[in-house]
Amino acid sequence: MQRLFLLPCLVILLCSCASREPADPAYYEIDSGRLPPPDVTLNIPGLGPCTDNPDRSLRLDSSQPVTVLVHGCFGSSGNFRGLAQVLAFHGQQSACFTYDDRAALTDSARELRRALNLLAEQTSTPQITVIGHSQGALISRKSLTDLPVAPPAREAALRLVTISGPFDGIAAAKTCGRDWLSVLSLGLLPATCQLVTGSKWADITYSSRFIRKPGTLIPQVSRHLKIDTDERGSCRRFEGEHCIEDDDIFSLAEQRNPLVEADVRTLRQEVRAGHVEIVGDKRMAPTKLIAVLQEQGILAPTPPERMAAFQRLLARIYHTGNTDVSMLQTRP
Repeated sequence: MQRLFLLPCLVILLCSCASREPADPAYYEIDSGRLPPPDVTLNIPGLGPCTDNPDRSLRLDSSQPVTVLVHGCFGSSGNFRGLAQVLAFHGQQSACFTYDDRAALTDSARELRRALNLLAEQTSTPQITVIGHSQGALISRKSLTDLPVAPPAREAALRLVTISGPFDGIAAAKTCGRDWLSVLSLGLLPATCQLVTGSKWADITYSSRFIRKPGTLIPQVSRHLKIDTDERGSCRRFEGEHCIEDDDIFSLAEQRNPLVEADVRTLRQEVRAGHVEIVGDKRMAPTKLIAVLQEQGILAPTPPERMAAFQRLLARIYHTGNTDVSMLQTRP
């Protein structure tokens, strides 16, 4: 019987997240782009540069807005190195939040909130934008709800962007959320779920308190851009004409939650894109995400005279050759 219940938990682990690529020292730095020179060096637990560099010191212009990127499960800060360079190209500085992938999501959200509070306290930044992908989307939104965390001595305006977040629970985790199966298995089911995925297993099921009671965003959040991805038929990697690694991770139903979307500050936008495609990796540039972020004022428009340079940047950092940027917004 234990083997019977172990199988669905392995499905959760192997199928509900993007795979992690090994750290490459060649990617320990990012191009500074048009960023202003830093005037502070910060050491905030959980926050660091958007690379996998072991040096987690964060160097920022303390007077400018900061975008904080939150990776999904099996991810790392280095997953957002490319997007950090896109931001830098447009003169926008970033930081990445790293967390224990096996921890309860509420615990990770609390750590993120503390990091954001310290960032506001130790700088004079006027605005912090939090962008979370996949599991990171769940953590990002929860971090900006009414958590039992001491308020910061200084507050900054907040914006939230969530991408491909399974706000209605992960379908592959449904077995772990069935209480009657837990009783039937004599406690083996929750023990197995805990063994395979860690403490977060209790938060990602459709019946969990985390999903059913997502909480209300705090007043400091001016807006929440909720990007849902229609991932049907998407493919992450081809071999010839055959897809050998699909990019269909979460359905639209898994991403919809009326309690999350009822907030008047929340704007939902649906994008036809794969789960990894939307944020990009070393093989594909996130042009669809860039277009949405520019359209919604999260990312600055690209000056027309710099469009060719931006195209070259995308081709270089995403190893894509000639990248189509025709959908991107330009500034007259």
